[in-house]
Amino acid sequence: MDTRTNNLHHQQVKEKVIFVLGSTATGKSKLAIYLATKFQGEVINSDKIQVHKGLDIVTNKVTNQEMSGVEHHLIGIIDPEVDFTIADFCEKTLHAMSSILDRGNLPIIAGGSNRYIEALVDNETLIFRNKYECCFLWVHVSLPVLKKYIYERVDQMVQSGLVDEVREFFALDGDYSKGIQRSIGVPELDAYFRAEATGCEDKETVEKLFEEGIDLMKSNTYNLACRQFEKINCFRLEKGWNIHLLDATEVFLKRGFQREQEWRWRVAESSMNIVSSFLYGDKY
Repeated sequence: MDTRTNNLHHQQVKEKVIFVLGSTATGKSKLAIYLATKFQGEVINSDKIQVHKGLDIVTNKVTNQEMSGVEHHLIGIIDPEVDFTIADFCEKTLHAMSSILDRGNLPIIAGGSNRYIEALVDNETLIFRNKYECCFLWVHVSLPVLKKYIYERVDQMVQSGLVDEVREFFALDGDYSKGIQRSIGVPELDAYFRAEATGCEDKETVEKLFEEGIDLMKSNTYNLACRQFEKINCFRLEKGWNIHLLDATEVFLKRGFQREQEWRWRVAESSMNIVSSFLYGDKY
């Protein structure tokens, strides 16, 4: 092979990137961190709400302990009141990917803002596709099973201090159309906090507003999960993305140690095989 041909060959080699897709509450972050520990990766957050500072419980940000020493990007870096646009996401993600690859590590993009991911991958000039080879993993849970889990998780978030956390962000003139205020859990509790702030003395009314707010948070989170499911299905069926389905439904039907065992088998091991083939084999 002469020098010119050899140079052309090197120019055509694409860098590799992993995407972890899925509806809210399916365990995308857990899988991304697991893969990062196995393949020398770093995680880039693709959740447009988690990119903001604050409301860690409401937005379900991964904790430092859960990160297991894995470097994370685009999480908790933007002021709460500032909008984080698709253009912002694409710019910052490309910058993060470049720095990760410069360190010889694997970029793993994980999060539920699928319109942002779509804009990154299928941009008009196809720059991303021409430069990067993508492996898409879809952590899927049957929606009826996921609904039950989402409702339970909201209750757990309330027990963990969600209400007090949101109360600190409440303002009578709050704008729920921008920044972190758009997060599910903030506008849903507005009527409850408004009753508190205006000194409503009818305890039954206040309690009812609280219960209605939590119920609305549950239903809105589930509706989000359904929309995310439909969008990923669109990627697969209409746009032709080669997406590897990891069915985690059985995981969510288990409890405790059995759930972890099921996750290791159905999600962790399956994804390991897919990513290994993607990175080191000819087919995936």
